[in-house]
Amino acid sequence: MKLLYILLLATGLQAFEYGLKPVKVSEEIYCFFGKAEVMNKINNGNMVNSCFIDMKGSWLVVDSGPSFNYAKEATSLIQAIKDQKVSYVVNTHVHDDHWLGNNFYKKLGATIIGSHVFSTEVDPHEKTRMQAAISKEAFKNTVVTLPNKLIKSEQTITINKKDVQLLHLEGEGHSKGDIVVYIPSYKAAFAGDLIFNSRVLSLRDGNINNWIAILKRLEDLNLDYLLGGHGALSDRDSLLLTKKYLVMLKKSVLLALENDDGIDVAVETIKFKSYEKMPFYHDVHKKNISKAYQVLEWDSE
Repeated sequence: MKLLYILLLATGLQAFEYGLKPVKVSEEIYCFFGKAEVMNKINNGNMVNSCFIDMKGSWLVVDSGPSFNYAKEATSLIQAIKDQKVSYVVNTHVHDDHWLGNNFYKKLGATIIGSHVFSTEVDPHEKTRMQAAISKEAFKNTVVTLPNKLIKSEQTITINKKDVQLLHLEGEGHSKGDIVVYIPSYKAAFAGDLIFNSRVLSLRDGNINNWIAILKRLEDLNLDYLLGGHGALSDRDSLLLTKKYLVMLKKSVLLALENDDGIDVAVETIKFKSYEKMPFYHDVHKKNISKAYQVLEWDSE
C-alpha cells in the first residue's frame, strides 16, 4: 500500500500545483479552505473546502475537491503530517467542485460514499462545470468518478472502532441528497454546502424550507466543530450566517406574497444591507429571491 501511495503521489512531479496549506482545526481535523471566488483559471477550483479526519489508523476525507491534482497535493501534505492510508471519502453532495478528486482516491483503494442521487443527477460522459472553467493543466489526470458506495438513508459506518454517522437528508436542502458527516466521539460535523460562512449562499438547487429545518437539526447536535463547504469558520456557530440569511429571506418573501407583490417586484425590492458587501451577494441574491418566491408561493397554494 505504501508503494502505491508513493507512486501516485509522484505522478506528474512537474504537474500543476495549487499551493495548498492545511489548517489544523483540532487534534484530529485538518482542512483546506478555499477562496470566496467563482471557479476560474486563476484559482483552478480552489474555492471549496476539503477536510481530513484522523481516525487513528486511517484518514477519512470529506469532499475530495475540484480535481485529481488537488486531491493528490492535499493528500501529500496530509501524509507529511501523519503517514496513514485514506480509507474512506464522503462526497457531501453532487456539485462537482466537491468530488472531482475522486479518481485519485479510487486509485488508492478508498471506499467513496455518496448519495444515490449521483446515479441520476450526474452524467459521467458530460463535460463538467469545473472542466470548462479551469485550466487544462490543473484539470489534467481528472476523470469523472462517481462514488462506489451509494446510500439512500442515514447510516453509521465504523472506522477503527469509531462511529461515523452519515446523515443522508432526503429532499433538497442545498441540493438533492445532501449528506452531513457526524462523528460523535469528536463532537464534529461536516455539512458541505449546507453551510456558507465566507460568502452569500446559492439557493439554485435547494429548498428554503428544508434547508432551514436541516440547520435547526444541526443546532441540536452535540458539537464543538461544525465545518461547511465554503468558509473557514469551524465552531458550532459557523452556520449562523447561512441560517440568518435564509430566515430573513423567507420572512421577506412571505411578506411580499402577503402584499401581493409579484416576483419581479420582490426581486427588485428585497435587499439585505447586512450582506451586500459579502462576496457573491450581487451575483446570487436576486436569484435566491426568485427561487424562494417560487417555493413559498407554491406552498401557500
